[in-house]
Amino acid sequence: MNQGTGRKARVEHALRDVLTSLIASEVRDPRVRAATLLTVAKVEVNVDLAVANVYISVVGDDATADGVIAGLNKAAGFLRGPVARELSLQRAPELRFHHDVSIDVGAKLAAIVREDEERARAAGREPGQAEPTPASAPDPAATPGTGDPDDKEPT
Repeated sequence: MNQGTGRKARVEHALRDVLTSLIASEVRDPRVRAATLLTVAKVEVNVDLAVANVYISVVGDDATADGVIAGLNKAAGFLRGPVARELSLQRAPELRFHHDVSIDVGAKLAAIVREDEERARAAGREPGQAEPTPASAPDPAATPGTGDPDDKEPT
């Protein structure tokens, strides 16, 4: 295993833990406090640990999420000092905060699945069963020599 990769993973995990506690205790920006629930979903640092992309999951509407990200980006310089001291890093990475939409996508997919299950029950099927296909004549294109005049039977 590459030593740099192991260190990078350890720093990412430690950054996630430290930022979670620092955002909860130190950041006083009202835009950040407006969020009902704020989670540090993922941290990715580049190879030389100079830049950390921090993905934040926010429960609330898009305007609240945009405000939270703006407030955290404004506080990024303030957070670098405590992060460096907590992790014993000579040079703290530049913190760049981004909105993590994976939870939103997961919620939308779950809603689609629930809606499909409700439709299946309304149609009298068990959820997860395929819709019955109507019995029809065989597809002429699937049988060689009966469909397209350009379709030649293999010799």
